[in-house]
Amino acid sequence: MSTDEQLVTVYVARQIEAHIIKGRLESEGIPALLSYESAGLVYGITVDGIGEVRVMVPERLADEAREVLQGVGKDRDTDLREM
Repeated sequence: MSTDEQLVTVYVARQIEAHIIKGRLESEGIPALLSYESAGLVYGITVDGIGEVRVMVPERLADEAREVLQGVGKDRDTDLREM
């Protein structure tokens, strides 16, 4: 991933799930970064966006990443969502 590539969010999750999603994308050859607000990480909470983690990929790979993740998290009972 070059430093001038535009990144887009393909998934929003809690910290542990985000790491799993990142690993899944990387196993398919799609580089991914996690973007999170530090207070959620320190305090371990997810309230009003605090604690949510955005899984980001290069824009050119976003459709492929969404395809890989299709169906992931459909049964979860949180208010976090796919982007």
